[in-house]
Amino acid sequence: MTLVTPEQHGLKAHSDGGWDADDKGFVPVQTRSARPKSFEHADFAPVNGLEADWKLTPVKLIKPLLDDALDGTPYAIETDAPENITVEWVARDDARVASAGKPEDRASANAWTNFEKALAITVTGEEHATVRIARSDMGTTARAAHTVITARPHSNSTVLIESSGSALLSENVEIVVEDGATLNVVSVQDWADDAIHLASHFVQVGRDATLKHTVVSLGGKVVRVNPSVHLSGEGADGELYGLYFADEGQHLEQRVYLHHQAAQTRGRVNYKGALQGAGARTVWVGDVLIGSGGSGTDSYEQNRNLVLTEGTRADSIPNLEIETGDIQGAGHASATGRFDDEQLFYLQARGISEIEARRLVVIGFLAEIVQKVGDERLEARLQTAIESELEGTNS
Repeated sequence: MTLVTPEQHGLKAHSDGGWDADDKGFVPVQTRSARPKSFEHADFAPVNGLEADWKLTPVKLIKPLLDDALDGTPYAIETDAPENITVEWVARDDARVASAGKPEDRASANAWTNFEKALAITVTGEEHATVRIARSDMGTTARAAHTVITARPHSNSTVLIESSGSALLSENVEIVVEDGATLNVVSVQDWADDAIHLASHFVQVGRDATLKHTVVSLGGKVVRVNPSVHLSGEGADGELYGLYFADEGQHLEQRVYLHHQAAQTRGRVNYKGALQGAGARTVWVGDVLIGSGGSGTDSYEQNRNLVLTEGTRADSIPNLEIETGDIQGAGHASATGRFDDEQLFYLQARGISEIEARRLVVIGFLAEIVQKVGDERLEARLQTAIESELEGTNS
């Protein structure tokens, strides 16, 4: 009997591997929680763009951040740190570094391998305080960055990280919310049109601690932000919000992971985006895992996209894994669509022009996330930025 091999038919292994592996029992990674993690760049295979984690990303545009040596020197920042918040550059061997998580992909590991010093933000006071970190025009040289935010027990603070100008940046952000602390982190990507930015956020939320984490992506050619939040202490609370507005030729991507590790944790994920112009592209992947120790979990995630013009594309993929039946509730939702004709009709019937009616609908759609920022000055700036984006729709 003649055996027919796959090679005779020109078959090749699937990009995830499997049937041609040395280990015949090999099973490709199926869930976010099972992904390999390492601090070493060499431990991750080269990216070809067919992998599940990269197939929706323009890999050709981000190649330097995946494979090249990166400039990891400290960069210029502007800050207004109050008395109970310290902002400093620390060495790689500082105890705060590597306290929140490990890289899950090649770009994150490359940034970890190349950074020289970490920007450490440490909060100690129980009275609420706000610190702003602004960085701009980081240049066109491929760069690595590392930030560590530590909220000490029972502290209360808001940390705003605002980025603008040109950049070719891969970075890791570690966030540790210790027991009883309340932390609000807002990351604003308002880059120039040529900027490329990859970011991985690793978060640990302790016992009875509260985290609010908001990602705002408005500017940049390619922006991919990957928050990985672990509710690791009993009674931990995590609210994850996102706001994005993609214009012609922009690629804005968010990959959110919320892990309910401990008992009696609460999680909310709510990302909203708008798209306009030929080639405007957004990607949202939301993974929620309720672990075996997550009894009493209350969790919900959703993504909403509003399409303003033809020629855009929004990918929205919610995933929910549950490893225990003892939960309060869990769910997910996703929707992508154009303007609601009834809303437009209602406004126009009251004498409002079509252009103004469309503007009001979009502002109202995104206002829910803007209002979660928790800083009046930044909220006003974001409102202005959204209105500026809408001027392109109406011109």
